[in-house]
Amino acid sequence: MLSNSLLLAIREIRRNVLRSFLTILGIVIGVAAVIVMVTLGQGATAAVRTQIESLGTNLLIVRPGQHMGPGMSSDAPKFSLADVAALRHDLPALAAVAPAASSAMTAVAGNENWSTSVTGTDNAYLAARSWTLAAGRQFTPSELRAGRASCIIGATVRRELFGAQDPIGQRLRLKKLACEIVGLLEAKGQSSMGMDQDDLVLMPIRTLQRRIAGDQDVDVIYLSVKPGRSMDRTIADVERLLRERRHIGSMDEDDFRVRDMREIASMLAGTTTVLTSLLGAVASVSLLVGGIGIMNIMLVSVTERTREIGIRLAIGAREAEVLMQFLVEAVVLSSFGGLLGILLALGTALLLAGALKVPFIVDGGIIALAFLFSAAVGIVFGWFPARRAARLDPIEALRHE
Repeated sequence: MLSNSLLLAIREIRRNVLRSFLTILGIVIGVAAVIVMVTLGQGATAAVRTQIESLGTNLLIVRPGQHMGPGMSSDAPKFSLADVAALRHDLPALAAVAPAASSAMTAVAGNENWSTSVTGTDNAYLAARSWTLAAGRQFTPSELRAGRASCIIGATVRRELFGAQDPIGQRLRLKKLACEIVGLLEAKGQSSMGMDQDDLVLMPIRTLQRRIAGDQDVDVIYLSVKPGRSMDRTIADVERLLRERRHIGSMDEDDFRVRDMREIASMLAGTTTVLTSLLGAVASVSLLVGGIGIMNIMLVSVTERTREIGIRLAIGAREAEVLMQFLVEAVVLSSFGGLLGILLALGTALLLAGALKVPFIVDGGIIALAFLFSAAVGIVFGWFPARRAARLDPIEALRHE
């Protein structure tokens, strides 16, 4: 009975191809919208995680003050190189401890100039930030000790000041200081906050302190935790050591903040997940609209085929068979719309992922769920027209013109 109902449904759909296509258009759009939104949302989440990981593996960032970003407490004392040395010596769980002091200034090379960020640090900065060199070398121990005027530049600074030229060995002027370029960083691109990570110049921190800043301050300390070590335990150890060094009483609050990049990654990924779910829910409303369209057309079909139904019932067809015929027709319509929607969604998502520069991640689960939901829409919205057809009085149906 099911195979016969399926053949009858396909014949009826082929007899009114245009009407059938317009009927399932709502299902096509609904399924496509849900899959596209979820696919792009998952790609955005993966992109955020990748960008967070590009900042460094198991990275902790220690800053003075209790507020993040531009609003940090100005009255909190900065760190010192002695604090950095204590962290390196007393905490074996740390793989790298990198001091950093930054200043915005204009870099000049020949006739070109570019406003950038200059960071004083040491070679541990590259290890903590999981950064490698595209060319050149790191700072030598003598350069770090003596505060020699040497620097490593990012890909953006290289592009803006030197174009396609090899910058290694060339001179770069920062205020009145001329430094020799000894290395070029691998490009990392934008961070999750939209900032260009490649727009920077690194130099020995003693050089920045003595010859540019004129102080001994360390603005931030980057910490990389060894694989397998507990991040929470390490954070507690860092806080304990810094409280001791900064003479903070047991009842007083910290005047510094240890930021775990896992928290930021979790927060951003959670935000994109919520937005993806919200967009998917909004897009699924069109499936409801498509289901109403199917019910409407099926009711029209029942009216058009009233005499046919009456003949079937008069020659012995049971109500269950008539019910099955129209129900299968509704399910075939919605399922076919689901398949078209999946194909449309995959093509659209692929194009949009490339345009938005996010990974194209195909989730088989959401595709299967969208297809099953489209079939369920056919069952739910096809039931009433099918039941109405099955309950027609054969005598009255045969009289219908």
